[in-house]
Amino acid sequence: MNRRDFLLSTAAAGAVATLPSAFAKTRSSDKLRVAMIGTGLRGQSQLGPLLSRDDVELVAICDTQQVMLDRALAIIDKAGRRRPKVYGGNGDANAWKALLAQKGLDAVFIVTPWEWHAPMAIAAMEAGVAVGCEVVAGITLQDHWDVLRAQQRTGTPYMLLENVCYRRDVMAVLQMVRAGLFGELVHMQAGYQHDLRGVKFNSGNPDEPYDSGVEFGAKGFSEAQWRTRHSIERNGELYPSHGIGPCAMVANIHRGNRFTHINAFATKARGLHDYILKHPKGGAGHPNANVAFKLGDVVTTTLRCENGETILLQHDTSLPRPYSLGFRVQGTDGLWMDVNKSIHIEGRSPPHKWEDAQKYFDEYDHPLWRKYADKAAGAGHGGMDWFVVHAFIEALKASAPMPIDIYDAVAWSAITPLSEQSIAEDYRTLAFPDFTEGKWKTRRPIFALDDRY
Repeated sequence: MNRRDFLLSTAAAGAVATLPSAFAKTRSSDKLRVAMIGTGLRGQSQLGPLLSRDDVELVAICDTQQVMLDRALAIIDKAGRRRPKVYGGNGDANAWKALLAQKGLDAVFIVTPWEWHAPMAIAAMEAGVAVGCEVVAGITLQDHWDVLRAQQRTGTPYMLLENVCYRRDVMAVLQMVRAGLFGELVHMQAGYQHDLRGVKFNSGNPDEPYDSGVEFGAKGFSEAQWRTRHSIERNGELYPSHGIGPCAMVANIHRGNRFTHINAFATKARGLHDYILKHPKGGAGHPNANVAFKLGDVVTTTLRCENGETILLQHDTSLPRPYSLGFRVQGTDGLWMDVNKSIHIEGRSPPHKWEDAQKYFDEYDHPLWRKYADKAAGAGHGGMDWFVVHAFIEALKASAPMPIDIYDAVAWSAITPLSEQSIAEDYRTLAFPDFTEGKWKTRRPIFALDDRY
C-alpha cells in the first residue's frame, strides 16, 4: 500500500464511521444522481464538465429566472442528455427547497449568489445530499460555524469547488514544493486581481452581461443583480479562495499547520464611481453616480501561520488592470512568481537572475494534468473547472474524504468576515479561529497526491 492509499484508507475509515444513515446508503444506480441549484452563467459553465461524464445523471436544475433555465436546458439538449426536472423560473426564491426534497438525490451543486450558499448547503446536508459548493462558504463568521457544525452533525460530504487549486502551473508548483525545490517555505502571496467593473455593471440585457452599461440590482443582469451590492455595503477581502486555496495547500493548512492571525487594510474607494462617470451610458447625471461604495479599491490582507509562514492576499477588482492572481511562493532556496512567469532556485538558476518557469512546469507537471489534460480541454477557466468537478465526483464515488474539505472551505471563506472586522476595528490584528479545534495537529495531506483526483 502506497502513502496515498494509506492516508485515504485511514481517513475514509474515520469518516465512514460517522456517516449517518441519510448518506451512508447504497446507490441504486452506477450513476450519481446530481442536481444543480443556480443555472446562471457560472452554473452553465459547470454544466459542460458534468454532462461530459457517463457516471453522472443530471436529474434536477433550479433557478429563479426562466431565461437562465432555458439556456441551461439548451446546453443539456445540445449534449444529447435527458432533460432534468426543472424547479423555479418564476422568481420563486424558495424553489430550491422543493428540489432538495426530490427523492434519490446523491449530490447537489450550489452555484448561486453568495448569501444563499450557507443556508442551501446546510439544508442539503440535513437532507443527506452531498454538497459541491461554489465559493464562498458563507457571509458572516457565524455562517461558517453553522456550515461546519451541520457537516459534523450529519457526516454528509461537502466540498468547496475552488478551481484554482487545480490550475496547471499551481499544481506544478505544489509538486516543486513537495520535492523540496524551494527549501523551507517562508512566504506566499496571491489575490483576486481582476477588473470586474464591467461585471458589476451592465445594461440589464441578458444578451449583454459584460461591459454594456452602468446598471445594477433590479435593473442589472447576472452578477450585476447581486454582486455589486457587496461592494456598496462591505469593505474587506470579499473573494479570498482563488488566492488562499493554492497557498493553503502549499503550506499544509489543517494538515500540520494552521492560520493563527489575520489583519487587513483597505484603500479609499474610487474605481467604481469613476467607472460610472466615464462610461458612455453613465455620467455625472446618472442616478448611480450618487451611489457611495464602501469596498476599498485595493484590500490587503495578511495571515500568519502556526509554522511561521506569512501569506499576503490582495483584492483588487474596481480599477483598470489585466487579470492576475499574483502568486508568489518563496522559501529558503528560491521562489516562483506568476506575474513575471519566472522562477529562481539557488544553485540551479544563474545568480541573481530569473529563469522562465515553463521548463520547471514541464518537469514537475502534475500527474493529474498528464493524465487528464485532453479530457479537460475546452472546459471553463483553462480546464480547471473539469478537474474540480472530477475531484468531487470521484471522491464521492469512492466514499473518500473530500480533497477540499469542510475545514478548508470555512477557513478560506472566513477570511472575508475577519478582514471586514479587522478594517472596521481600525485595522486590528485578530486571532484566527481554529475551526479544526486542534485536529490540524494530526491530520495529514491528501490533496492531489497522485493521478486519481
